[in-house]
Amino acid sequence: MLLSDSGTMTLPIHNVLPALLTALTAGSNAVLVAPPGAGKTTTVAPALITQDWCSGQVLLLSPRRLAARAAAERMAEMMGEEVGGTIGYATRLDSRQSARTRILVLTEGIFRNRIQQDPELAGVSAVLFDEVHERSLDSDFGLALALDVQEGFRPDLRLLAMSATLDGARFAALMQGAPVIESAGKSWPLELRHIGRRGERRIEEDMAAAIIRALAEEAEGDLLAFLPGVAEIERTAERLVSLSPAIVLHKLHGSLDPAEQRRAIRRDEAGRRKVILATSIAETSLTIDGVRIVVDSGLARRPRYDRAAGVSRLVTERASQAAATQRAGRAARQCPGVAYRLWETAATSGLPPFDPPEILESDLSALMLDCAGWGVTDPASLRWLDPPPAAALAEARSRLVALGALDAEGHVTDHGRAIARLPLDPRMAHMLMRASEIGLSTLAAEIAVLIGERGLGGNEPDLAQRLDRWRREKGRRADAARALAHRWAKLAGGAMRAGDEPHGPGLCIALGYPDRVARRRSADGAEWISAGGRGFRLDPLSPLARAEWLAVAEVQGASAGARILSAAPLAMEEIERLFADRIETVRSVRFRPETGGVEALRQQKLG
Repeated sequence: MLLSDSGTMTLPIHNVLPALLTALTAGSNAVLVAPPGAGKTTTVAPALITQDWCSGQVLLLSPRRLAARAAAERMAEMMGEEVGGTIGYATRLDSRQSARTRILVLTEGIFRNRIQQDPELAGVSAVLFDEVHERSLDSDFGLALALDVQEGFRPDLRLLAMSATLDGARFAALMQGAPVIESAGKSWPLELRHIGRRGERRIEEDMAAAIIRALAEEAEGDLLAFLPGVAEIERTAERLVSLSPAIVLHKLHGSLDPAEQRRAIRRDEAGRRKVILATSIAETSLTIDGVRIVVDSGLARRPRYDRAAGVSRLVTERASQAAATQRAGRAARQCPGVAYRLWETAATSGLPPFDPPEILESDLSALMLDCAGWGVTDPASLRWLDPPPAAALAEARSRLVALGALDAEGHVTDHGRAIARLPLDPRMAHMLMRASEIGLSTLAAEIAVLIGERGLGGNEPDLAQRLDRWRREKGRRADAARALAHRWAKLAGGAMRAGDEPHGPGLCIALGYPDRVARRRSADGAEWISAGGRGFRLDPLSPLARAEWLAVAEVQGASAGARILSAAPLAMEEIERLFADRIETVRSVRFRPETGGVEALRQQKLG
């Protein structure tokens, strides 16, 4: 920590802040390259609201809800205020802001919705895109729209791209030759220890062993461990139950209640050492107080769009070199640190250099619909760092035409405008609008929340059971999710029935995913065939295995036999009612060699 003559803390970003402010006074755009620990997230926005040109709000975009809340709380603390005053935040499940809010930290998805509802960004003086190097689809699209707004309506709007890696030149070129300001980072010594792992063992076995070893070898400091997902975090936690009472174990991932997340990132009130088991949510954007030890599994779980199957699936794969560097750097943010890596030194060069941009590997249906609503039938005409692939756009367009959201020429329909107004992906929004027509908007909104927020009501595949448990759950996260469902139901409108339809959850899912209506094809319920032609697999011990028909919401795995993650039972009568116009009756005649006779068949086919 460095102190100025006045006794206040000085961060590396303060050395380049005058140059940044000069650049944004002279022009509309700038790019700031500042390594983790430089202080860009919490320092730049407060400096901007003191400038003469900044009479409105400053929007600070954050890639994750946890990081958005943490940044807002930290800035408010630095100003000696409560969150919701000068500093506020807005995420999907939580918002703290008021008429006095000058700096609003919001997630990229919230900004994407806001700019489409208000293309002129009235009352906004500047938009700061934090952690742009992560290349999320929402961030890339938000920047493309902001540049379009700046060119067409708001030449006075300031746009600042902030990156932790040295890729500022590409962003500068995209932003019409914007100046690039580079800041140094905090330079604390960091020791890397490559300890390898045994490939035949589950990752949680090796991670638990590495954590115990690190705690023994390092007498002080909290420990942050990176695991690919929630399941691995839970299994690793089970193997650490015998830790000393002087050590407290925390979990950190997106499904947790905000209060639990806050406890994980703050110092322990009783002064105990902390072990924090985290997903990649902890890689960037926030400092976790007290951490000087990192244990990195070297794995990451990312969504990958299976274009052949038409679904996004989570894939566990090796972390990139950039991610590994970010993770290790967490140990040296506040003091000298050490990072234990569960791979050999030579294997680092074999890791992919960077995570691929989401725009190259995602379902682009929402992007295509949003662009059509923006008045752009060809998304490639906007300004992108990496243009969206033509094949992915063509597939997205076909899906939206099938949903009735676009016409044959690619223009948005009335139904498309209605679903675009909902803060949901097109399939879920289509489900909600169609469900509202039959009085099930509340139920459909609840199903949409359950699908989008893992962990509510449990994690088993039966969405009807999860829904029943979630309705009775206590806690801030459960309450916020129920409030969100209520808002979505009101947005969808339509009549609301009193009570639930017997197969209501399945009905709603079938409206959004008609191609995933599936019929059991094995006696034990392990094998299923869908209307879209895909085969699904289900644990035969699941209560769902006894159903004849399922409406499948989420699947994971290869297209040949993906595992059902969430589904609900559906009755044959409901299928006939919902899809009467799609059910074909086919008659055929075939020869039966074993009997020497001819057999006439009459089949009803859905898909």
